[in-house]
Amino acid sequence: YSSDELKQFLSFVEDNPLYFAMFRTLAFTGFRRGELMALTWNDIDFNKQTITVNKTYARGLNYKLVIQEPKTKSSLRTISIDDKTASILKTWRIHQRVESLKYGHNTSDKHQPVFTDVTNNKPLYPEHTNKVLNAVCDKHNFKRIKVHGFRHTHCSLLFEAGLSIQEVQDRLGHGDIKTTMDIYAHVTEKQRDQVAEKFANYINF
Repeated sequence: YSSDELKQFLSFVEDNPLYFAMFRTLAFTGFRRGELMALTWNDIDFNKQTITVNKTYARGLNYKLVIQEPKTKSSLRTISIDDKTASILKTWRIHQRVESLKYGHNTSDKHQPVFTDVTNNKPLYPEHTNKVLNAVCDKHNFKRIKVHGFRHTHCSLLFEAGLSIQEVQDRLGHGDIKTTMDIYAHVTEKQRDQVAEKFANYINF
């Protein structure tokens, strides 16, 4: 997505505290789907405004969901989050506690998963994000992207915001710099195509 498309997509889910927190976090951190869904509240430090990635969901034997360490060392990372994302996560945390209590679930444990179904307090499975994403796009007749597309979008927008290749690689936990470079090349190509137009607009004759 472009930044305008991303803004529009997030406006579609703004009235749902869970989905708003889920997709805002996805879009503003560039986390992989398994990393996002494995988050527990003690991974989020609201004082320092950071999120630490130290585990991920994967499919094990018989397609069973298991939590494991990320595949590569570079995937283990702590990243900063902006004020608004932190605020949206805090709002979801309060909503989760209040709504879950109605169903008899205490969610104040520090190892409480961040993204859960309040009716049974079970973590949402990674594929759930795809289902919701497709449903939202279909409902609003909006361009469909895969969940991984949010990671790509985050990476592209970081470059457009002027971050260095190393900063982006560290933030996204890319083990291979080639992955980062490929997206960088795509972004710079797009910017190069806009140079003539920007120049003409600036000169204005």
